Amino acid sequence: MSDATRARERGGVASRHLTPRPPSLRGKVGHRGVVDDGGRHAATDESPSPLEGEGWGGGAALPTLATAGAGEVSPPLSNPPPQGGRGQNRALNRARGFTSTHVVHRPSLALALALALALAHSPPAHAGLHLTAEPVAELPARWRGFLVDHRALRALAVDRPGLPASALRDGHVDALNRLDSLARKRPLTADESADLGALLVRFGQPDKAVAALRPAAAAAPDHFRLHANLGTAWQLAGDLRQAAAALEDAVRLAPPDLRDAERLHLRLVRLRLAEGRAAATADAVDDLFGVRYVGDDGKPRPGGVAAAERAKLPADAAALVQRLALWLPADGRLLWQVGEVANALGDVRTAAAVLDGCVTEFGMGAPDLRRRRLLYRAAADALAKDPAADKHAVAFRPKSPRALRSTFDPAALPPVRADAVNPLPWPLLAETTLPPGVFRPRFLPHLDKLDGKRVSLAGFVSPLTDDPEPGEFLLTEFPVGCWFCEAPDPTGAVRVVLADGRRATLGKGLVKVEGVFALNRGDPEGFLFTVTDARLGGAD
Repeated sequence: MSDATRARERGGVASRHLTPRPPSLRGKVGHRGVVDDGGRHAATDESPSPLEGEGWGGGAALPTLATAGAGEVSPPLSNPPPQGGRGQNRALNRARGFTSTHVVHRPSLALALALALALAHSPPAHAGLHLTAEPVAELPARWRGFLVDHRALRALAVDRPGLPASALRDGHVDALNRLDSLARKRPLTADESADLGALLVRFGQPDKAVAALRPAAAAAPDHFRLHANLGTAWQLAGDLRQAAAALEDAVRLAPPDLRDAERLHLRLVRLRLAEGRAAATADAVDDLFGVRYVGDDGKPRPGGVAAAERAKLPADAAALVQRLALWLPADGRLLWQVGEVANALGDVRTAAAVLDGCVTEFGMGAPDLRRRRLLYRAAADALAKDPAADKHAVAFRPKSPRALRSTFDPAALPPVRADAVNPLPWPLLAETTLPPGVFRPRFLPHLDKLDGKRVSLAGFVSPLTDDPEPGEFLLTEFPVGCWFCEAPDPTGAVRVVLADGRRATLGKGLVKVEGVFALNRGDPEGFLFTVTDARLGGAD
């Protein structure tokens, strides 16, 4: 019996490090669980996983050599945290078929879909996999923003035919091509070699990363990033002894602000090395903090843990697990730990969303995980119906809205013209900020200049009504199979009103919309962006 077959029978995955199945479009593979009377997905212990039986252990060809195959972007984790924020999101709620009773008005949770704030302007910390092209904001980030970036990093290793370009992936491909070109002309510097190794890891080539990093680290024994990246590459290549040795050097060389995270990574590797083959089917989270995620009765407790266990959790536990998960975004067991930390800090909504993803996206089948998932999901759903019943004190203070700092440069866009059709990229929309309180969106100057101009953008049609040939609809950057599970941020949806007499034929493919763009500057009940007098056609 093959490892893959045994893993399928156990409900797990055929990978030592719990690598997920290929990121998939939920609309293609079906939804999680069952649908209750309210139209929302109710989690079940038998909920199917996407692409059941197709293990994914990386190994995609480098973009400089060939495409990485028919990979797809992963959808948002099932049942993302509830929204909030004084009507800034009601239009999306209506699109999802929810009344106001489904909205949790707690802006302090900072998990609202409406609060897609601008990325922090603090200097980048060399965190995650240590890579210049991946500037990381000050952690911890808001859970919602962290999960978005975690998912984006996980999707880097696969190409995305038929989907809009990914600015993150395009930037990594450009960086890899640049280093490849430099390496043909001269020896790479230590910094360049560290970046090359990190990029190879991100693109699913840990063996090639080891080959690039090992001689560079030997030639530069005091270069922190080389040794840290080499440790990660060895881990993902499956050699935990070599990984531990490299990470010991990384701990010794790490700057003070990263030393605790490097120590935690080393602890993770040593724990899994001690587990041996059992690490592939582990039925509990890694013992990173010496904490049992249970209440006073020794059983899992939604929205918290026993006081004695909570006291063991370091004050920066959320920042540490976020950083480690960014280093290892394909590690489902580590993501489980993220969910438990969120729950221990009082946020059962985020915990439920994360554990949903562990089961549905990573195919994890540990009985304790599935029990906790059902427990947390039931509690989160109950709070969605009765927000006033939430008595949990959320001990979480995010320092950034997103984990990765934005690298989008509006200056690279062509000047706005009144006599032409202007491109409208999704990253430009995503830079819109929605401060809590009074509805006063802040738009980038380039986006502000597009107000009233003709624009074009590509995306996917999401109906607003049951009409099979609607005159208006939502355009989203990625397909939405379930509006409860996969709702985009307010900056990730554009209301489209077709020109008089025109109707849309609903489909699943990428489309192109051209029309007059309008910004919503003061109506909290409406969508942020609208395109009117629109024409719909096939994407370029």
